[in-house]
Amino acid sequence: MPTVVVTEFMDAQALDAHLSDVDVLYDPALVDRPADLAAALADARALIVRNRTQVRGPLLAAAPRLEVVGRLGVGLDNIDLDACQARGIAVYPATGANDLAVAEYVIVAAMLLLRGAFNATGAVVSGTWPRDRLIGRELAGKRLGLVGFGAIARATAVRAAALGMDVSAHDPFVAEDDPAWRTVERLSLDSLLAEADVLSLHVPLTSGTCHLIGADALARMRPGAILINAARGGVVDEAALIAALKANRLGGAALDVFEREPVDAAAGVAFADLPNLLLTPHVAGVTLESNERVSAVTAAAVARHLRGEG
Repeated sequence: MPTVVVTEFMDAQALDAHLSDVDVLYDPALVDRPADLAAALADARALIVRNRTQVRGPLLAAAPRLEVVGRLGVGLDNIDLDACQARGIAVYPATGANDLAVAEYVIVAAMLLLRGAFNATGAVVSGTWPRDRLIGRELAGKRLGLVGFGAIARATAVRAAALGMDVSAHDPFVAEDDPAWRTVERLSLDSLLAEADVLSLHVPLTSGTCHLIGADALARMRPGAILINAARGGVVDEAALIAALKANRLGGAALDVFEREPVDAAAGVAFADLPNLLLTPHVAGVTLESNERVSAVTAAAVARHLRGEG
């Protein structure tokens, strides 16, 4: 039976580099086979997951010897931290390893949605020349509003400022005298909603942030503003967002995370026929480079714990 079970994709070289001395079951599709997953966990001491594997009651009950969970990323809403703590199970997120990937995603999404000219391939090759319909907006001079001002938001702020954007943020958990506020304006959430040309979300999903961006918040955003959510599904009320896009209240939106993942065909119908909506399948933090970093950090943390060095 395996000592380490990996249920979702990662850089396999990290397993070779850090966990070659133990029995590892690496099966990126195991998350979709609950019975096989439960069987694999019967004697496992370590579990490595991304965001889809629900490390909660049924899974924990199937893993009586579990000592450590490695999270290939930073969000922990799929892990019952209280239950893990009660059983003495250590949890190691890959803090900082995918910050740059998410920050770049936000900048690219903002550029794509503001400019609006990068979906014209079909028109050009067909002989249409729709220049007048593709006059978009520049990033420079626009205000980026960050809801949450942790490491990823700060990396995003640096890149936005370098491109000529003004940057503001709202985060009641960052002290007023934090040095980070020297280059970023600190605003209330109401002021941020009213002033941002691009609003990017960087908060975890909690009872306090669930549907934080709902109908009321969307109505307070500037007409034509862009919304980007690469944080957690559920922070945005998707039905309210779709209504705002259909009413042309917003200039566009980019969603990398969703209230239910993966999005199935039936749920996807609600997002159809919205040309100002950009959807990606929870990949903002996943690049070739960040996958290597996240995998190495996670595998190393699990290996140290198994050696008694955690």
